Amino acid sequence: MRNQSSHYERLAERAGFNATVRHVKSTVGVIDRVAGKENLADVLDELIAEKAIGKEQLLALVSMVLGEKFPYRARSANLPGTAEDIPAIADEVSKWNGVDLVVVYHHPDLGVLVVNPKNKAKMAAIDRVNRAELVVAWAGCFAKEGDKALLDAAAKALVDLFSGKSPKVKPEFLKGDCTYRQPKVAGVEAVKAPRAAPAAGAKAPPAKGKAKGAAKAAAPEPSPEHKPAVEAERAIKPGTRMTPMYSVLVTNELFHNGNVEAWKRIIASYNVKHPDLVVIVYYDGERITNLNALFKWGKVKHGSAIQFAVAGEEISDVAKLQRYLYQGASHMFEAFLRGPVNSVLSLF
Repeated sequence: MRNQSSHYERLAERAGFNATVRHVKSTVGVIDRVAGKENLADVLDELIAEKAIGKEQLLALVSMVLGEKFPYRARSANLPGTAEDIPAIADEVSKWNGVDLVVVYHHPDLGVLVVNPKNKAKMAAIDRVNRAELVVAWAGCFAKEGDKALLDAAAKALVDLFSGKSPKVKPEFLKGDCTYRQPKVAGVEAVKAPRAAPAAGAKAPPAKGKAKGAAKAAAPEPSPEHKPAVEAERAIKPGTRMTPMYSVLVTNELFHNGNVEAWKRIIASYNVKHPDLVVIVYYDGERITNLNALFKWGKVKHGSAIQFAVAGEEISDVAKLQRYLYQGASHMFEAFLRGPVNSVLSLF
């Protein structure tokens, strides 16, 4: 049973009181917009981009608006399997004009993501989900009372799509007044996509401008407060945006210790230039928190693909980062090992 004596404790302080008032005002505004047939996820994306709300408010807003105010139905699952093509889900559910849909995806690195599955740009940013991750699907008809059995079926079908299944689509899903409306403000910031990794055996792409000789130049070691985590162990703030996964093909005969050290120095240089961004490395579907593991496993050989993504708010230099990582995974990795051991390359 909740302790009633501390129920209003947060309101006893000015900061807590003001934060509560702002949250209540935001909730009322969001309710009005959803009643006007705007998708909740698209509205929250806009408010977050404008810094009108914080990401820590997302779950409370979803629960109040969809779980309390409007008659939405929810279905949750730790996914028993995963869909191989997430954008294809958007292609499918964008035809479901009979229901409004919202997905709450608990990303293992980024925290809670609230997504309109009919929004193809937002769905493309998810890139993929993994087995056993938590997904909650909400289905409703905005302020209108919908058929509970139909909404339950739509929510279940949406979870099945994320699980990699092919659910039966009822004709009622397709007809109605819940047609997808393009949001006024895009919820996903544009990130220039790097070029795809070349095929195995292809010649490494030449670096432009200062890329050719940049690996030779070294900057002094950064001050302790800005020292990069060269093994990709930097903390990721919950709710941070992340780019799609980009593949880097290993063109060396083996991704050995020299390639690992080259990647460490490349990522260290990127982190010095962009201290608020985090480079996340994946291999074989698993996040690599210690790059040395890529060498110790002995599995990353010629032709293997290592994936990476960048998380943060104002993401940039991703194409250049991919170029350097490609070179660091090739036989030309030695260019990044020049200079004093404790120095940071000036690459970005």
